[in-house]
Amino acid sequence: MTSYDASFRVWRGDPEGGELRDFTVEVHDGEVVLDIIHRLQATQAPDLAVRWNCKAGKCGSCSAEINGRPRLMCMTRMSVFDRTDTITVTPLRAFPVVRDLVTDVGFNYEKARSIPAFVPPPGVAAGEYRMQQIDVDRSQEFRKCIECFLCQDTCHVVRDHEDNKPSFAGPRFLMRIAELDMHPLDAAASEGLDRKRTAQDDHGLGYCNITKCCTEVCPEGIHITDNALIPLKERAADRKYDPLVWLGNKIGRRRDG
Repeated sequence: MTSYDASFRVWRGDPEGGELRDFTVEVHDGEVVLDIIHRLQATQAPDLAVRWNCKAGKCGSCSAEINGRPRLMCMTRMSVFDRTDTITVTPLRAFPVVRDLVTDVGFNYEKARSIPAFVPPPGVAAGEYRMQQIDVDRSQEFRKCIECFLCQDTCHVVRDHEDNKPSFAGPRFLMRIAELDMHPLDAAASEGLDRKRTAQDDHGLGYCNITKCCTEVCPEGIHITDNALIPLKERAADRKYDPLVWLGNKIGRRRDG
């Protein structure tokens, strides 16, 4: 096994402030950035705070920004960098710092709680749900999300505009609304819930300008923009602006009345 010394710049600090500090750390073949952060803890900075769990790209805990790009540290191989590079590791910029590389991602859990859950179809018992395989496949992609919140971090709507957070759910949770809206068994409408309308009015769908930055950083390769956000935008626009859809909804409401 060969090894070399790599130059790292790691952000150290807390909510009051901090700075980038330089370290030289040994690197072995096949290692990932999280290995180096662990070695740094073991040899030079035992009080360095970092969040991690599985080290297999499935828990989403070790999110950070590596050379300015939101990534999972456990899935970023050292071999993608030149050995002469200085590798900079900083906390997620869109969320408040707790300490060092750990951020407070509570914003995301608040948004998750604000989205009404799947509404079971009336008269159908649990375990008796039936749906076409094409509908299963369509939304299965979105269930691969590990909630690393890299898409939330890279989205400029919250990354660059803190004041947007109260009215914008972010790509991860707009994707959740899209998944529920396309679910053939979701009976939200029977309870008076229009997911397309709430996506637009309550969760800030209109703020998204489909730059696909969320898709680019997704470690699961989910096509958030193309398969969730754009179709949801199209359905919301049809609902609100298409005159034929508007007329059909009017007629439907009169018949129901």
